[in-house]
Amino acid sequence: MANTWWEVQILSEPDLEETIFWRLEDFGCRGTASENKGNYSQLKAYLPQSQAHLLDLAALSLWLRQDALCVGLSPPKVNWQLIDEQDWATSWKQYWQPEEIGDKFLINPAWLPVPEATERLVIELDPGMAFGTGNHATTQLCLEALEMRLDPAPISFFGEPERREPGIVADIGCGSGILSIGAILLGAKKAYAVDTDPIAVDATEKNFLLNKISLERLQVAEGSVDVLTKMLDEPVDGIVCNILAEIIIQLVPQMTAIAKANTWAIFSGILVDQSTAVGDTLEKNGWTVTTIWRRKEWCCLNARRRS
Repeated sequence: MANTWWEVQILSEPDLEETIFWRLEDFGCRGTASENKGNYSQLKAYLPQSQAHLLDLAALSLWLRQDALCVGLSPPKVNWQLIDEQDWATSWKQYWQPEEIGDKFLINPAWLPVPEATERLVIELDPGMAFGTGNHATTQLCLEALEMRLDPAPISFFGEPERREPGIVADIGCGSGILSIGAILLGAKKAYAVDTDPIAVDATEKNFLLNKISLERLQVAEGSVDVLTKMLDEPVDGIVCNILAEIIIQLVPQMTAIAKANTWAIFSGILVDQSTAVGDTLEKNGWTVTTIWRRKEWCCLNARRRS
């Protein structure tokens, strides 16, 4: 593990914040955080020194400038410095506070006490170096979509009440494990989580234990859908996949192979202008996109496997 980290500091207009988060995630940054600075947003992100050279950081700065100019906003101010690992591990946590998401969830940093008298489902989280704190629009959209799919209260279609079945859920690209944990808290019988990043696998396992979820009910492994397929005894009832659009498109055939005839799925990490390509791929592989939820430039596709 690297002992020295790049701290990237970005001062931008608030409307550019989500695009910057996407760029930082794609660049390989971890532990991103933001705070208000008057009329601007101050963002910080971290990555090991070994993963980026000065020319890489200069290229990142150029991409951010181009992103801003494309939407008619002022280019952000970008600076970076080297810090040691201990400073990285603690510096971003001061900006992260408990956050309510959707109608049911409260994401609570593990190092802070749970707010008193909350009636929400509390996800205690310490993402470590893994992506996924709940403050990104794509994660929020997924949690809200999970509420719709797994809420045990009866729902009505065409006047007929129907109770949702909890079933088995697959979390592909699990990050910190936040979506798997959310699915279990909403009543899923079991969740399988995979991620190609060993750091994410480690963070997910720790967060399972932090939320008192047994490893029998929630299993995690390093890898992608091919590894997940070997873990399963039967097709899954639901899929959550919050990664990048181009990877979702590549994995759709494999995800289809682990789905039942009526499996539901939630796909996010998708920019609005990428949604058509993802939707077309799903349709060609036997899925129906039922709804598209949008938050700023990000969207979440809710889909159902056709019988």
